Amino acid sequence: MKIVCVGPGAMGCLFAASLSRAGHEVSILDYKQERAEEINKNGINVESPEGNFSQKVTVNTDPQLEGVDLVLICVKAGKTAEVARELAGAIEDHTLVLSLQNGVGNVETLGSILGEYRVLGGVTSEGATLLGPGHIRHAGKGQTFIGPLKENPKSVPDIISAFNEAGFDTKFSQNVHSLIWGKLIINVGINALTAITRLRNGVLPQLEETRILMEQAVVEASQVARANGIELPYDDPLSRVFDVCNATADNVASMLQDVLNRRPTEVSFINGAIVREGKRLGIPTPVNDTLTQLIRAMEKSYEMQLA
Repeated sequence: MKIVCVGPGAMGCLFAASLSRAGHEVSILDYKQERAEEINKNGINVESPEGNFSQKVTVNTDPQLEGVDLVLICVKAGKTAEVARELAGAIEDHTLVLSLQNGVGNVETLGSILGEYRVLGGVTSEGATLLGPGHIRHAGKGQTFIGPLKENPKSVPDIISAFNEAGFDTKFSQNVHSLIWGKLIINVGINALTAITRLRNGVLPQLEETRILMEQAVVEASQVARANGIELPYDDPLSRVFDVCNATADNVASMLQDVLNRRPTEVSFINGAIVREGKRLGIPTPVNDTLTQLIRAMEKSYEMQLA
């Protein structure tokens, strides 16, 4: 397959390098010329418990989508609309677009700009940490699910096969919205708390204070999901969040990575999404509101912080 990964972050580099290594024609779309040149020169270097490897992948700074079968969106949620508008003028009619992003609303934004018929939603439990431009640590393996926004394009099985060939345990889902909300609630319980406390995932359930806050945030998010008519892909949300914390105990959550590197976070599309939906539905979400405001304050004060 011919694949373009949009965004050279941890997940974009992981999927691009692995798919290229499996024999697919892969390139990356980046907006930073200097970073693109560095990755073009040095390739993508992946550290993994299963063995380190380096893979050459071409990085472009302008959309080159002729003959592309799949565009894989791996940018932060706040960039989704901007990326979709940039792709709109270059994408071909047969090309599918797959979001593997955090938060809710990404597939809807892509569908409204690029057409719902071509958009796929996805969730992945693969863990990756960005160590530098084109340099990542594959922190943990997990399952990936892909499904259509509305229609079911005939080439979806080919995409799933390509991902499995690249070493990602990938399956089809007809109810991708349920899976996206399922991952959202896990991120609600983990990401902001790790970013504020600067703790790895596995520590959160061990401390009474963070465990209580996690439980309260997850309960609020679950109430909002139920009021939205979302059937979650697990019976006990809190137990599921604890299981993920334990399974990814050594992982540095993406929002913590952002805070440590003084970058914008996705809190508005994770905890903030619960707050917005809660207001719309008349459901109080005080813990998620507090977590959202704290992270936003941290983002705005990076240059004023003591350490």
